[in-house]
Amino acid sequence: MEKKITVSLIMKEVRRIICVVFAAGIYGFSINNFLHGSGLLAGGFTGISLLGQQMLLRFAGISVPLSLINIPLNAVPAIISFKYIGKRFTIYSLIMIVFSSTFADIIPNFHLTNDIFLCALFGGIINGAAIAICLMNNATSGGADFISIFISERYGKDAWDFIFAGNVIVLVCSGLMFGWRGAMYSIILQYCSTMVIQMLYKRYQKQTMLIITEEPDQVYEVIKECTNHDGTLFKGIGLYKGKERNMLYSVVSSDEIRRVVAKIKTADPSAFINIVKSEEVMGNFYRRPNN
Repeated sequence: MEKKITVSLIMKEVRRIICVVFAAGIYGFSINNFLHGSGLLAGGFTGISLLGQQMLLRFAGISVPLSLINIPLNAVPAIISFKYIGKRFTIYSLIMIVFSSTFADIIPNFHLTNDIFLCALFGGIINGAAIAICLMNNATSGGADFISIFISERYGKDAWDFIFAGNVIVLVCSGLMFGWRGAMYSIILQYCSTMVIQMLYKRYQKQTMLIITEEPDQVYEVIKECTNHDGTLFKGIGLYKGKERNMLYSVVSSDEIRRVVAKIKTADPSAFINIVKSEEVMGNFYRRPNN
């Protein structure tokens, strides 16, 4: 039994590494094929690194690999993440940072398009998808993502809109130095990236479940087993038939909804489930640790 558990854990970690390196490859490909040469900047510390790279090239005539700027720049947020978010989470994030920076330096530019709008649109979509893959495997693409996860962990709410606002400030600085055309298109890129992340990664989004069921005990066990969240049972009267009914109330993370609903329908096929988006939850709410 112990051998099976060990093999399972090893395979899980191998899968995690493969997903993170794959995401790094996508991210590096996007930087070299949609951002470089188009005057566009990525978000967060990668964007700051690209901005520094452009400044060194324009004002000092020095061409510096992205990895030499991006990796040291992420040192401070990595230390904060190591202390406050999780050791393994930080280690896998560093794998992403090192590989994505390296891939951005070595992956060739295939000159897919010279249309800056298409570069902003597809660059944003691909960047967002790469970051979401990382996040779903408990890793990040670096600096600003560390900050976002830290805020989300501390306050229990999705922080990507705040990160988008911070990225806009960086892009305004870029616009002041290198012109507004690239900066404004970069804001479109950041908006697309943020929307893709929020669509794919729902860990810090919450939804309320209102479940009318004849099997409240079994349904509650499903919720508890799948999510480690509690539930509250209300007794009421179904007005159509005038019979007593049971309603379970529970709040779960959005990324857990599909799995929980499938198991609830197995426990009670006749259950009536109403799912409502929760803007904010105050009080004790269990969050899976990042590890």
